[in-house]
Amino acid sequence: MNTGIASVAAITIICYLAAQGVKATALDNKWLPLICGGLGLVLGIMGRSIVPDFPAQDAITAAAVGVVSGLAATGTHQIYKQLIGGQCDEDQ
Repeated sequence: MNTGIASVAAITIICYLAAQGVKATALDNKWLPLICGGLGLVLGIMGRSIVPDFPAQDAITAAAVGVVSGLAATGTHQIYKQLIGGQCDEDQ
């Protein structure tokens, strides 16, 4: 099994779950993309060291893969939100 691509998807899922946890706090939601991007960056660099098939061979590329994967978590939520007409549970 190619664990490299699965690890990139895992970064997105972890960042999405972290964003949902942050939403439960008093922190302003405007910080969510920065938090997801930063967490993705850290996870990308860690993934390069831990996952044998990680799709990045150097730290800069691994950081970029992580940041994009982290930011994809906020984009995924926004796509879902727009598809259902802008009404999410936390918006009501």
